Amino acid sequence: MTFLALVRHGETDWNLHGRLQGSSDIPLNATGRAQAREAVYQLEGRPWDLLVSSPLSRAAETADIIGEQLGISRSATYPDLAERHFGAAEGFTDYDAYSHWPHGRYPGLEPRRDMIVRGVRAIDRIAASHPDSSIIVVAHGGIIRGIFDAIRGVPSPRILNAGVSTLAHDGTEWTVETINGVPTRRMW
Repeated sequence: MTFLALVRHGETDWNLHGRLQGSSDIPLNATGRAQAREAVYQLEGRPWDLLVSSPLSRAAETADIIGEQLGISRSATYPDLAERHFGAAEGFTDYDAYSHWPHGRYPGLEPRRDMIVRGVRAIDRIAASHPDSSIIVVAHGGIIRGIFDAIRGVPSPRILNAGVSTLAHDGTEWTVETINGVPTRRMW
């Protein structure tokens, strides 16, 4: 069994102000760093074999903060774990983006299905390279939610900043165990 803890990065100033970050490399703010330290409480109690992240600095720094507290170093970044690219809408609030593109098709927007395909590909590669391991994967809300939607076949709730969600691979398929720390068997 391969066990993954998918952790969303901590808060950034763009999160705070409701701006679409996507693939823009926006750093954590002080709250985000504190959230990363708090996420450790949900990860303690299990031995971890590996810590990896998206290459974007907000995910990498979150991983490094978690790793420092748990005594494990981040060993790799996976470009396929980067957040969805929102094209010309990056940096806009949802309202501003809607006022420019009410149809939701922002110039340069990465199709959601493409993001989901690369996200699932990333966790499949991680599991195949590290079977029977426990791995912390720090990424982004949109890609984590997309992975869960693909595995579960139903829409998943919003992923919280520094939220810890878990899934397991039995050698055949993935099972989402928790989302934001809540067991999926308790979700409707």
